[in-house]
Amino acid sequence: MPAPERTSTEAIVAAGRAILEESGPASLTMQAVATRVGVRAPSLYKRVRDRDALLTAVAEAAIDELGSRLADSDSDSASGTGTGNSGADLTKLAEVYRAFAHEHPESFRLMFTASAPVDALHRASEPVLRAAAALVGEADALDAARLFTAWATGFLQMELSGVFRLGGDVGRAFDYGLRRLLAGLTA
Repeated sequence: MPAPERTSTEAIVAAGRAILEESGPASLTMQAVATRVGVRAPSLYKRVRDRDALLTAVAEAAIDELGSRLADSDSDSASGTGTGNSGADLTKLAEVYRAFAHEHPESFRLMFTASAPVDALHRASEPVLRAAAALVGEADALDAARLFTAWATGFLQMELSGVFRLGGDVGRAFDYGLRRLLAGLTA
């Protein structure tokens, strides 16, 4: 008779995400996760190959959460509960993106490492690609989505790192940059 299951992949990933947010990536070890889920570290290897696989699973869970939030925001716009204006859609997506980064800063950073699975990134990018296509047309949608994402990600990485030290309202600066970016895309 096989031994009873004492944990699940979902529990392992949830524990990994919690440890990542609490203590950073260096603390995300197989031993720390095993302790958190109440098993011995060797038991984890039945579900997760090694630390690299753990980091990938944690990154994928974070990307999927962000993707769900973006899709929910996108569907609000498409269903008529949003504005239906593609510039406003990208504004809403930027707000969701920024909120996620502030709620899960370590997961946000992990999404931009080699641990992030490309297929998860593709899934999460769909709402931004749709909003960009509505704003600039299909031919330029990918370029516009990349510009939008690069600007927002760079801004948020700097904001999370605390490098905006000249004073002023960083939220206002984010809104200003977003308005100017959208104006440039539609010019």
